[in-house]
Amino acid sequence: MPKDNPESGADSQTIETDFCIIGAGSGGLALAAAAAAFGQRVVLIEKHKMGGDTLNYGSVPSKALLASAKRANAMRTASPFGIRGVEPLIDFAGVREHIKRTIANAAPNASPERFAGLGVRVIAAAGKFVDKSTVVAGDFRITARRFVIATGSAPVIPAISGLQDVPYFTNETIFENAKPLPHLIVIGAGATGLELAQAYRRLGSQVTVLDAAQALGDEDPELAAVLLTKLSSEGIAIREGVRITRVSGEPGRVIVEFETARGAERVEGSDLLVIAGRTANVAALGLEAAGIRTSEDGIKVNAGLRTRNHRVYAIGDVIGGPLSSHTAAEHAEVVLWRTLFRSHAKAAGRASPRVVFTEPEFAHVGLSESEAREKHGKIHVLRWPYHENHRAQAEGTTDGHIKVVTSKRGEILGAGIVGADAGELIQMWSLAISQGLKIKAMTQWISPYPTLSEINKRAAFRYFATSPSNPYVRKVIALLAKLG
Repeated sequence: MPKDNPESGADSQTIETDFCIIGAGSGGLALAAAAAAFGQRVVLIEKHKMGGDTLNYGSVPSKALLASAKRANAMRTASPFGIRGVEPLIDFAGVREHIKRTIANAAPNASPERFAGLGVRVIAAAGKFVDKSTVVAGDFRITARRFVIATGSAPVIPAISGLQDVPYFTNETIFENAKPLPHLIVIGAGATGLELAQAYRRLGSQVTVLDAAQALGDEDPELAAVLLTKLSSEGIAIREGVRITRVSGEPGRVIVEFETARGAERVEGSDLLVIAGRTANVAALGLEAAGIRTSEDGIKVNAGLRTRNHRVYAIGDVIGGPLSSHTAAEHAEVVLWRTLFRSHAKAAGRASPRVVFTEPEFAHVGLSESEAREKHGKIHVLRWPYHENHRAQAEGTTDGHIKVVTSKRGEILGAGIVGADAGELIQMWSLAISQGLKIKAMTQWISPYPTLSEINKRAAFRYFATSPSNPYVRKVIALLAKLG
């Protein structure tokens, strides 16, 4: 005999807890583990896969794919190092196995068993609010002191004529591919689209990228140009400012028609990848019953990540803004500080770093040059090129530069890096901005030689580059010399 609907309250088990977290992605997992460590009763609800998009379809598999592509390119371009370059033989089934193995190796950290061991009760079901203080999930009714929505986001499928009749990949399906893709057409020239475009180009595909706007249009154009030039030099065709009008084809043959400033054009390829942005997962959560408001970007929250319902917080992709695993984890920390320690912690916003994991990498934190000028007026822009760095010269990674923006008084407002290991090098600037350091502090540390991190210090010294020619400074130096 079937059970009654748990929303009715009949034949369902009631759970009272301190935290009820809906969604076991990066933010949900981080908050569940931390709250349990502080002795809180935690219920974690996940209707699909533990680890969310990050583990299963996002950062983890994409970096595994990029690692395979990087090794293929290293074989192809080894000649300048005295090693004969060879064209690698790509085993796509082996690449897929590498991706699956990487996910499997990371999965135990996000497993239900691990979290049960931490004292977290995991419920494998969809969660839905039935009123302002109750969530149902499977056969359970959960009441909690605090609810946290961490349901993430999903790929946007644009309304393109014919798309529904043509097979295509998204970031949730591309990592299952185990065959060559002779000509991959990518719709979307954002970070993920360009990462996957470069990966498949290096694995032997012809690649065309189409975007209605400008590639990396939200990034500093000076730095973005360096990366886009590199991608073009590798043979990736990037078409910007196009309006896609129709898609047609069949398995192994796809045709994309589009309008440009020059008129109607078309490109024919073997496969299609749609990376056209993401949308917050808010459907079927019963948000109206909970008195929670939404916008086009997702759930509306205040600076402390609390919704209109004082019991409910929302974190990560589901609130819009920066879409990244580390942003979701940082949001989890904000909620923890606010709920357990009555802190006034706020989300970092623009002070949260972001990275495009192409080669060269592109990383940024804080304000861009244009944002800094609009907000602060007079600013200083400091640069230093990779080609002046001895480690970069030895490793043949001289493309790119660092760009740092400060106020006229030396406050660090933002930093961007395009070049080798930019995602690692940006972390020093992320720390500096979070701690309110001035540019002088970035000159008062010792960088081991030879390392790429020296570019951070060299850029910082540019702030003081005009000091020796300052007449006042020269008089002080002359006076001190006489006294000494």
